[in-house]
Amino acid sequence: MAEYRIDELARLAGSTVRNIRAYQDRGLLPPPRLEGRVGMYDDTHLARLRLIGKLLARGYTFAIIKDLLGAWETGKDVAEVLGLEKVLTDPWSDEIPGTVAYEDLVAKFGSGLDEDQVARTLERTVELGLIEPDGDKYRVPSPRLLHVGAELVAAGIPLDSVLDIAGQIRADCDVIAGRFVNLVQEHVFTRLEGPVPDGEEVGEVAEVVRRMRPLVKMVVDPFIARAMEARVQAALGDHLEMIRDALGRRPAGD
Repeated sequence: MAEYRIDELARLAGSTVRNIRAYQDRGLLPPPRLEGRVGMYDDTHLARLRLIGKLLARGYTFAIIKDLLGAWETGKDVAEVLGLEKVLTDPWSDEIPGTVAYEDLVAKFGSGLDEDQVARTLERTVELGLIEPDGDKYRVPSPRLLHVGAELVAAGIPLDSVLDIAGQIRADCDVIAGRFVNLVQEHVFTRLEGPVPDGEEVGEVAEVVRRMRPLVKMVVDPFIARAMEARVQAALGDHLEMIRDALGRRPAGD
């Protein structure tokens, strides 16, 4: 199991050192393992910290979060609870984030743009979550998405149009994700409502969430493939007929 100093733990969890210490003072986060005078945290702390952040973002108070975690931890189902924490906080992609320098971004995407246009475009790209400021560079959560954007721009599609479609697709994907989650919430997540659930119920819900990861991809990929096939054929079909007619009218030997 990986171990982290408090500043590294804060960075990985998207939190702050101050928040981590506050959660420890409130009894929400277990103390670290001491190595001399240095506290060392592990993946259990990271999962717990991410879960606390999500619960706070949903409007839960510190008191409610503490009661919930305390009720689970004083029972025999700690392993099941930690398993649920892990599936809730683990990323849904195996893609490794990258970094990119400002100069490289301008070289790939900013050809022909003045400084003001580059600044506006960078701001919009950050708003879309495609890049994140990180010191003198930019963190790239999904290098694949950045690569797709570069390929589209290289094909002659204006950068503004690429960013427009990125925003639209992100919104469409949010709708798709919401439909999946609503389906599972209606039929599975309700097991966690009411009294504190037992370990078996928590384990069942965690397993459903874990199985959702490949299932979502298995459903979306075929639908996208079939839709693209139909759309491309419809968009290019008329052009193909025109090309065939033009070739058919050429004199022999041309």
